[in-house]
Amino acid sequence: MDIVIPLFDRFEPLDAIGPYEILAHVPDATVRFVAPVPGLVQDVLGGLPVHVPTRYSEVEHCDVLLIPGGGGAWTMADDPDFLDWVRHIHTGTRFTTSVCTGALVLGAAGLLNGLTATSHWGVIDELQAYGAVYTPERVVRQDRIITSAGVSSGIDMALRLAALLSDDTTAQAIQLYTEYDPQPPYDTGSVAKAPAEVLERARNLG
Repeated sequence: MDIVIPLFDRFEPLDAIGPYEILAHVPDATVRFVAPVPGLVQDVLGGLPVHVPTRYSEVEHCDVLLIPGGGGAWTMADDPDFLDWVRHIHTGTRFTTSVCTGALVLGAAGLLNGLTATSHWGVIDELQAYGAVYTPERVVRQDRIITSAGVSSGIDMALRLAALLSDDTTAQAIQLYTEYDPQPPYDTGSVAKAPAEVLERARNLG
């Protein structure tokens, strides 16, 4: 089972690494990273350069395509060659997925038109401009397309995907192995629950 995660300059690290940690434990699955140009790819936070040896155009098909978000997602959403590749790969995937603003890439590729989808709360207008119907749900499945909300939701999405690719028991075992049992110290993880001053501070973090 071939799972492909494209990385690009200014990718959001947890968008990619969270799902990678989960999906790498799926039996018979191989997770690999690809990039526009082989070599070092820099994350959006600036401290996690990743060496990616494979150009995305070398990949002709895969079982799962997972598009992370980050500041570079807008660049990729404007890259016609990359969008052509996404559309081509999507024709043969079992699942095409996104985390956070990676949904904008799927939208730009025309894959979300008329579908219910989610992404980071800061890009609702952009997502809907591609014809998607936004929902604040954390993970949304529409047949072969699965979108997830901001950054950390990629882990939830990957666990659901792990169950689809194997079975519920395996996905639960992966959750236990990684001890994914969130108990955050604050209850401000969504726009609906965050006070105004927290929301304003969050807007200035990106």
